[in-house]
Amino acid sequence: MSPEISDLLKRALALSVDERAALANTLLDTLESTNESVSVHEAWDAEVARRIEDLKAGKAVTVPWEELHRELLAMVNER
Repeated sequence: MSPEISDLLKRALALSVDERAALANTLLDTLESTNESVSVHEAWDAEVARRIEDLKAGKAVTVPWEELHRELLAMVNER
């Protein structure tokens, strides 16, 4: 990694969570071509809509964050 990139990364990591998220999204958007980007966004919109409908219809089961967090930590610690 060049010194310029290292410096840029160090400065980026000093940003707030919201600023880092906005920067990451902006950088990712520059990697996608316009046609692919639109279709990816449309696919995500459709998936979110489907999941909302599943929740409303009682087809999806939700898990409290604390429980999920414990399960994920256990999975990581098993590795």
